[in-house]
Amino acid sequence: MQVRAGPCGCEIHSDQRMIIVSGPFIFIATNRLKEGRLEAERDRASDLGSFIEANEPQLLAFNEYANEEGSEVGVVQVHPDAASMELHMELVAERAARAYAETLEATTSIQVYGEPSDAVLEMLRRQAGAGVPMTVKRFHIGG
Repeated sequence: MQVRAGPCGCEIHSDQRMIIVSGPFIFIATNRLKEGRLEAERDRASDLGSFIEANEPQLLAFNEYANEEGSEVGVVQVHPDAASMELHMELVAERAARAYAETLEATTSIQVYGEPSDAVLEMLRRQAGAGVPMTVKRFHIGG
């Protein structure tokens, strides 16, 4: 049987079956911090990391980075699939709400790599709020 590459990272077999080649589900958010809240955010991120390690063994990576000014953080998550992201969002919903009350001023951008479920997209839109740019690149083509 011959296999050829199709559009959007799929494989097309000689019998015309198409198989989607999936990669990990990656989520990146940029958040503006409340004035002077970098240390509190560092503590929150450490606590969240411990919670994730204990409750989400499927999550491949969860990291947070700050800019030099301490005014903005980037959150990078690598999940095996969108179902893992959906579970993560459900498990940390209360913690996320607390973060926006205590340390985060606003989400300024969202990037999604992989095929999100409708539930994930709705949760992200609700959490980020109106007007926040969200880029979705659904099709894994290599790596």
